[in-house]
Amino acid sequence: MKHLFIASSIAIAATTWAQNPVPSVKVQDAWARATVGAQSATGAFMKLTAPQATRLVEVRSPAAGIVEVHEMKLDGDVMRMRAVTALPLAAGQTVELKPGGYHVMLMDLKAPVKAGDTVPLTLVFEGADGQRQTQDVKATARALGGAPAAPAGGGAHGGGHGKH
Repeated sequence: MKHLFIASSIAIAATTWAQNPVPSVKVQDAWARATVGAQSATGAFMKLTAPQATRLVEVRSPAAGIVEVHEMKLDGDVMRMRAVTALPLAAGQTVELKPGGYHVMLMDLKAPVKAGDTVPLTLVFEGADGQRQTQDVKATARALGGAPAAPAGGGAHGGGHGKH
């Protein structure tokens, strides 16, 4: 009887844990830049606030063949963009993915992204314990009024993106 009670308690605890996983990262203001012409890449932006220290380790989207987290950084007098393997999110601090900083780069787009379109993204977070959690996000495409158009096939950063 004692073993049955212990087994039942473990099963209840496991079920409760499965129903209440690690709290999700709060995602705010998710948007993607609408493309122009034959542009084959664009960026997605948002604000992320994690309840506990975690890392954004991957982003996926059916809208693009390649999806990476990028960082724009001034290197001397030149602004450089590079892919990062992980973006740390400190507990309770908002990290903004924005033009000119960290952002999600969507390359090899399957179709043009028009203003008002929804771009589905799957964010993959990894906690300090190595456990991964996915979170689906829908970014609304926006045309940036007054912003210079990127050249055809270029990136979403106001200039050519180039190949990686």
